[in-house]
Amino acid sequence: MFLLRMVFRSFSRQLKRRLLIAVTVCLSATICVAMLGVVFDVGDKLNAELSTYGSNIVVRPKADAVVSDLYNTADAGNGAETADPTSFLKESDVPSIKTTFWAFNITDFAPELNVNATIDGRNVPVTGTWFSKKVPLATGESVVAGVRGMRSWWKIDGTWAKDGTGAAGTGKVVAASVDTDKAGVVQGMMGKELAGATHTKVGQTVTISKAAADGQHRSQRVRIVGIFDSGDNDSSGLYIPSWSAQRLSDLPDSIDKIEVKALTTPENALARKAEKDPAALSQEEWETWYCTAYPSSIAYPSSIAYQIEEVMPGAVAKQVRQVAALQGDVLHKTQAVMILMTALSLIAAAIAVANLMASSIGERGSELALLKAIGATDGAVSRLMLTETAVISLIGGLVGAGLGSVLAQVIWHVVFGSGVAMRPMVFVLVFVLLAVTILIASFSSIRSILHLRPAEVLHGR
Repeated sequence: MFLLRMVFRSFSRQLKRRLLIAVTVCLSATICVAMLGVVFDVGDKLNAELSTYGSNIVVRPKADAVVSDLYNTADAGNGAETADPTSFLKESDVPSIKTTFWAFNITDFAPELNVNATIDGRNVPVTGTWFSKKVPLATGESVVAGVRGMRSWWKIDGTWAKDGTGAAGTGKVVAASVDTDKAGVVQGMMGKELAGATHTKVGQTVTISKAAADGQHRSQRVRIVGIFDSGDNDSSGLYIPSWSAQRLSDLPDSIDKIEVKALTTPENALARKAEKDPAALSQEEWETWYCTAYPSSIAYPSSIAYQIEEVMPGAVAKQVRQVAALQGDVLHKTQAVMILMTALSLIAAAIAVANLMASSIGERGSELALLKAIGATDGAVSRLMLTETAVISLIGGLVGAGLGSVLAQVIWHVVFGSGVAMRPMVFVLVFVLLAVTILIASFSSIRSILHLRPAEVLHGR
């Protein structure tokens, strides 16, 4: 009780200095809680935000991947293709992607058959794909997949095309419907550049022709329901349902590419070790790597891509290096800035608290000397000062934790347009850091108490 009375009396006698300590700790706690609250969740949020800008894993036939590695050719996009593909995957194998361990991390996917056709004698790159297709899985469930969920940045004049009634994997039209009329017209989407070159408007019908694999010339009427501006080579191409492109090319159940959008974990030391050679991993490291959604490397696939290859015969799955690199760089730099701000706030708090405690002890020299003169030990006086500082710091820390939570929500709403769930470990970590910081800041002041000589102080010397 005596100790508590002494503590509360010190608050009333040195109110301004105690308030300054509380405000210092409060500001430091606010910054620490806000920054660490963002750091712990920013990885998943940045990954989700960046994944809206397309796929981060591309699946191709092994033959194409070998040629790409030998000649260092990149995925140039739809508009840059000059020849039809010569190796293929089976479209009927595509749904197996959602049967891997990482089924819930794979948020979308779309198979493609990229061929060249003509419109009024003009060579046009044509992509057969899924727009928004309901795909049945072997588990009895179904998912909706297609480019509609992977091209969120497209600026569209009109509407998204529908997949029609083609039997996926057969290359045949099974019946007429609102999406494929009796005249054999399918819905399609044309790039802005191609639409300008061919003077095509939304709602018009164009006829595409091609020399199929069997040597015969085939044609397909396509009603343009949407004109898109992708900002890249895709704007010079035409998108139609995959079954229509297969029928046009006489390539049933054939695709040459699958775009996969997956939530991944940024690389760390284990991922870099696996990048060199997964066979060099220990059993424990292998299990950790296999069960963590790392992005892939150039030489070896990631755990997600590795498992895609397991269920897709003859396929090679690799990351889109630019997307994965961007995700990792942005995340690491963001986290570094947040951690640096946290460290600077703790250093500033330590310096401020140390100076305020030194000034407080200087003003209370006579009081402390009198306590030692009437029998108080150095330990008792030190505990008194530490208790006073701890109580006022706790008050400032609690207020700062609340303000930090509010600041974290503001940051998330401004940057990401959503809130963040504050993790309890953030508050525990912040209070531990503050406790260590205050203890270090108090050390120099406590040492001055040990050298305090009551007789000299009370006599004014």
